[in-house]
Amino acid sequence: MNHSNDAAEHLPSRERRRFPGISSRAYEHPADRSALVALRKLTGFDTVFKALSSMLPERSLRLLFLSDSVRVGDEQFAYLNDMLRDACYILDLEKVPPMYVSQDPQPNAMCIGLDEPIIVLTTGLIELLDEEEMRAVIGHEVGHALSGHAVYRTILLFLTSFAVKVAWIPLGNVAIMALVTALREWFRKSELSADRAGLLVGQDIQASLRALMKIAGGNHLHEMNVDAFLAQAEEYEAGGDLRDSVLKILNVLPRTHPFTAVRAAELKKWSESRDFQRLMDGHYAKREEDKDTSVRDSIKESAGSYADSVRSSKDPLMGLVRDLAGGAGDLGGKLRDFATGGNRGADAADPAGDGTGGQDGPGSTGTAPGSK
Repeated sequence: MNHSNDAAEHLPSRERRRFPGISSRAYEHPADRSALVALRKLTGFDTVFKALSSMLPERSLRLLFLSDSVRVGDEQFAYLNDMLRDACYILDLEKVPPMYVSQDPQPNAMCIGLDEPIIVLTTGLIELLDEEEMRAVIGHEVGHALSGHAVYRTILLFLTSFAVKVAWIPLGNVAIMALVTALREWFRKSELSADRAGLLVGQDIQASLRALMKIAGGNHLHEMNVDAFLAQAEEYEAGGDLRDSVLKILNVLPRTHPFTAVRAAELKKWSESRDFQRLMDGHYAKREEDKDTSVRDSIKESAGSYADSVRSSKDPLMGLVRDLAGGAGDLGGKLRDFATGGNRGADAADPAGDGTGGQDGPGSTGTAPGSK
């Protein structure tokens, strides 16, 4: 066999920057990162967690995909295999996870498993996305593997099933569901982290945004526009009154993934940040430094991230939170607005709630250059 020719066959379609020794901390959302850092510091956590995971049908799922799906390799879905190896090369993930294609018209992808994660793509997703969009999605799943995000899914599955068993105990189910709610928030932030990993692998923000838009709207790219899709996220955050803010919270609580337009806006914002630029310039956290990471510093960073979100948000409820924190004088009036929706006019004039008359604040999201 000619090894040089064989290697050339698996080169990516264009040159992409590689990140040797990169730690998942380099791209993780602060809330996701602080939780993972804390878990990694817990003595004996791995042993306890593996005991818990043994109660779940992980081994059964592996056998199911092996027996009833198509395993990606050099002889089956070779182009997906090339993308997978390229993604692992870019993120310096030494062991390439097995990847399967499963017959399912619903566009979806997942990474499951703890010690040996596997990646599953549905046929609906493969038929929906072009090569560059698919590269971003595979990078997303490899990011999950590098971060060890299967921990979320496994704990969620365990606690959700456990909640059913303790439902008869007074307050028992309430306590478990409170944990489940917190884990779902954690899981949602892990999805934002994996979106960032997908961008690091594909290194094409337009492809990443198109993939999210097509997951939301289907294979009708000629009828959709990235700018307009991002504008939806802006309208979602800033629109409505305080009652709509409460509905947004209620809508998102049961979800394990953020809403797709919101994910696109978050990724676009990160792609324009100084952190992303420094990462692309080769300045990033290394895996070898993970053991020295401070839990306290990570938690402070996570708290700071949430505080920044409140300060920069154009959501009416976040505006009320800012006013309360600042000692608003007309508290009674604002609470009346909450009950009646009477703040619509004020929000339209000043959606940021900060006296800027709706000008873009530090947290506003730009739009992508004219992609369709």
